[in-house]
Amino acid sequence: MLSNKHIVIFGGDGVIGRGLTQAALQNGAEVTVASRSVGEEIENTFGSEYTAKVLASVVDVADPNSLMGFFANYEQSGTTIDVVVNCTFPRTERYGVPFEDVEYEAFCENVNLHLGSAFLVCQKAAAYFSKCDSGNIINFSSIYGVMAPRFEIYEGTEMTKEVEYIMTKSAIVHFTKYLAKYLKGKNIRVNCISPGGIYNNEPEQFVENYHKHCLNKGMLENSDIAGTLLFLASDLSKHVNGQNIVVDDGFSL
Repeated sequence: MLSNKHIVIFGGDGVIGRGLTQAALQNGAEVTVASRSVGEEIENTFGSEYTAKVLASVVDVADPNSLMGFFANYEQSGTTIDVVVNCTFPRTERYGVPFEDVEYEAFCENVNLHLGSAFLVCQKAAAYFSKCDSGNIINFSSIYGVMAPRFEIYEGTEMTKEVEYIMTKSAIVHFTKYLAKYLKGKNIRVNCISPGGIYNNEPEQFVENYHKHCLNKGMLENSDIAGTLLFLASDLSKHVNGQNIVVDDGFSL
């Protein structure tokens, strides 16, 4: 589906990102995994048959100069980027406390970090694609970007759903629509994927609570999101623009 396409996945070494990278490679794409901590070993993570098609690039999505340098390198090299995917999840050490205990400074820092980096990735990607006269941006939000949290599923655990998460993820959905319309006439598509919960060694009680609200599988794996990415990254979706696609096994029903 993605033969002859070069895809940049910001956060491609994360929980969701690795599944996206694997699927893109299996479907013929060349992939650049870009993140602040990625190492060259990522090129060997996905099997020897893909070594020549996956590259690692150290980029700080919260640093304008780092992002500008990243896209400038592509302009100078002559290698064309076809799709930019942003599935990063930047946060600070003070992230993850209950609503009553969130400090104002920590709240502002985390909201600014997540939304600010999403803004920067899209701004620099849009500038790059404008010079190419075409492009495709795919953002990542969350099921909690479109619905209120089900707080009952956290009962019996030490987990919570962070207020910063809710506010940033809902903003990314609307930002996607804003940008798609702002770029009207430039042949640049902007869409968003909102996954349900992706299993990452959560407590058994939470997994059981979560499953009660789903229709079949319950918590998803990163590979369960891959098909939606392949569709949005391919020419099959060339007239899909400004949309948010929910993948949640019916959790939001």
